[in-house]
Amino acid sequence: MKAVIFDMDGVLFDTERLAVKCWDTIGKEIGLGEVGYMVLKTLGRTREESVKIFEREFGDRFNNDIFQKHYRAYLEDYYSKNPVPLKEGVNEILDYLKSRKIKTAVASSSSEESVMHHLKSAGIENCFDKIICGDMIEKSKPEPDIYLYAADRLGIKSEECCAVEDSKSGLISAHRANMKTVYIPDLYIAEPEIREIIDYEFSSLDEFRLFLIRKED
Repeated sequence: MKAVIFDMDGVLFDTERLAVKCWDTIGKEIGLGEVGYMVLKTLGRTREESVKIFEREFGDRFNNDIFQKHYRAYLEDYYSKNPVPLKEGVNEILDYLKSRKIKTAVASSSSEESVMHHLKSAGIENCFDKIICGDMIEKSKPEPDIYLYAADRLGIKSEECCAVEDSKSGLISAHRANMKTVYIPDLYIAEPEIREIIDYEFSSLDEFRLFLIRKED
């Protein structure tokens, strides 16, 4: 293994649960009811693809401009009072990988604006060799493009990388890119057919780090 590539939401940051609460709140505000369950349906997708999923779910009742206006207002208020919720073990595993000269990258379907905001908020924007965002590639997860692009930018063959994921689309994307898949469950619980493409499963980044340490012995 020459590189570890991390998804962002649900892996580095505990933002998926925040999104559920946010979407439930603003869904009620705009007359759709609690729509937090849509987080699971859109995990790993770009904003554009998520909009299409919402439109299929709610039809003409969904107005993306209104939804985004409420979404931005909710997050601006939240982040004015709270830091981005960092997952336990992030700093420790990044320090460990750096000490072993293993390259790291972020491969997130979120926009560059969102990714950089979160990384800078946590003070870890300089901890990665490359940062790949959803608006840098044409086809997002579950297509392999973002992981293939990340490996190319790192200058490492995809089969020499492992991808740390928590979503179905992300795991499929990494598998299609011929990477080792590391699954750390968050909101999504993998179905039996998805478990067939998972190489390793850990309860946390700390457990993954300890596994890597044991492999050295």
